Amino acid sequence: MKKYSLLLVLTLVLSVFLAGCFGGDTAEEGNTGNESEGGSSDAPQELRVMETSAIPVMDTILASDTVSFTTMNNVNEGLYRLNADQETVPALADGEPEVNEDGTVYTFKIKEGAVWSNGDAITANDFVYAWQRALDPDSGSSYGPYLMEGKIKGASEVFNDGADPSTLGAVAVDDQTLEVTLEKPVSYFTSLMAFPTFFPQNQAFVEEQGDNYATSADTILYNGPFVLENWDGSSDGEWVYAKNTEYWDADNVALEKITFNEVKDAQTAVNAYESQEADITTKLSSELVPQYEGDANMVSWLEPTVFWIKMNQTNEALQNLNIRKALAMAIDKQSLTDNIFNNGSIPANYAVPKEFVQHPDTGEDFREANGDMLTYDVDAAKEAWAKGLEELGVDSLELRYLGGDTEAAKTSDEFIQNQLETNLEGLTIKLESVPFSVRLERDKALDYDLQMAGWGPDYLDPISFSDLWITDGGNNHMAFSSEKYDKLLKDAESTYANDPAKRFETLQEAEKVLLEEEAAIVPIYQRQANILVNEKVNKFTYHFVGPEYSFYPISIGE
Repeated sequence: MKKYSLLLVLTLVLSVFLAGCFGGDTAEEGNTGNESEGGSSDAPQELRVMETSAIPVMDTILASDTVSFTTMNNVNEGLYRLNADQETVPALADGEPEVNEDGTVYTFKIKEGAVWSNGDAITANDFVYAWQRALDPDSGSSYGPYLMEGKIKGASEVFNDGADPSTLGAVAVDDQTLEVTLEKPVSYFTSLMAFPTFFPQNQAFVEEQGDNYATSADTILYNGPFVLENWDGSSDGEWVYAKNTEYWDADNVALEKITFNEVKDAQTAVNAYESQEADITTKLSSELVPQYEGDANMVSWLEPTVFWIKMNQTNEALQNLNIRKALAMAIDKQSLTDNIFNNGSIPANYAVPKEFVQHPDTGEDFREANGDMLTYDVDAAKEAWAKGLEELGVDSLELRYLGGDTEAAKTSDEFIQNQLETNLEGLTIKLESVPFSVRLERDKALDYDLQMAGWGPDYLDPISFSDLWITDGGNNHMAFSSEKYDKLLKDAESTYANDPAKRFETLQEAEKVLLEEEAAIVPIYQRQANILVNEKVNKFTYHFVGPEYSFYPISIGE
């Protein structure tokens, strides 16, 4: 289903393999960028933003890319949304839900007075309808099944077995009350409720529009801070947000207009910024970051996005633990991030990123307990390599390395090739640089030996990474299987589902099995982002998961 995250299909392709990663200093408070006190201002409350792509889709159940999700996050909303501190806070939910004792039934109250842009009241049935529609196999939704199966009761039966949609564990008790029944406790459930797939839809309007629904600005209903204007569903490179005067919190939305322009090249975005034709750029490519070192208007943050090399264990040589360990310890990641990327990205000696999630009791970062694993160690790599070759009864190996076809991807892949061949005697790496769509096909077909891949989370929980490697999982695609790892994940999601601390620690233990005991992947780096934001823009807000930005907190100062 998603991974390379369907959510990140664009960002991983365009950012990873086109521009590497990003870096710099993080904002001091939450994820807001420029924080000058705007107060009341006579400046026009208009913003100009550069974007890497036109909006692909605006039907919330069909979206699978960052640009669409970000747009939906600003023109619509669900029960919750993310704030500047990466916390989920009630949006259309009127306060926190009631939750039963075993954590499987959530009762939400819908905010009274919240309406669609046509004046219709937003009701609990709007959520039920959207979720049922997302599970209709004919709808074409990829995120609906991915996010609901195994979580919301009856979702699997509706999607896979043709069960009546009314059997889904989402019920409108009355217009203002939504009751959701889960298969088992889901500790991050409210985080899921901020994801656009779970946004409501007005049934009467959707059915009235039929096949035209969400194909243009006029065939969408809005319930968020803004509405779309002059968007006709095409790939034309300009679109506009206008303030939604019907929004329940419109009094706290300062911006009146946001104009977006599509630019494919980071240098073009920077040129527009420097000529005062844009207020916010796209993410800077590696070669541009050093030019803005120390610039107060370059906003930077460490993304919870990790890249690694997958090792396909259908290859007999890669079934050997010593061979995998050797490959994992033979790459100088620090040199890669410092000299090839040179933009603040950091070496990753882990699978779950740093500065992403914290222990529910101690508040410690996930990385505190596990630290670094599979670090660069040439001597240890050579020793493991020699043992592995002896166990295989060979004195050399050739491995196919599947990478991207952009210049940036080729540069980093060639660096890794050189590291492996230099440090592991008898190893030949055959680089195969292909377009991203081809790489996805070959990944699913397990047609590779080594492959550069990456992952960014959709919700604020380590399981968003941990479940990538479960046996026969939909995103495994490298024939890795560990009974011990599978049991730890099962324990985390069932036995300890109502014990947040024990669950968290079990997922930490699983990461140790994945890397220290199995050396299943070769962690490479964690990405940072850099973006230029005009000093007049107050409270620029980005997010770690789901939609990338929220524009409603922004105001323009003098």
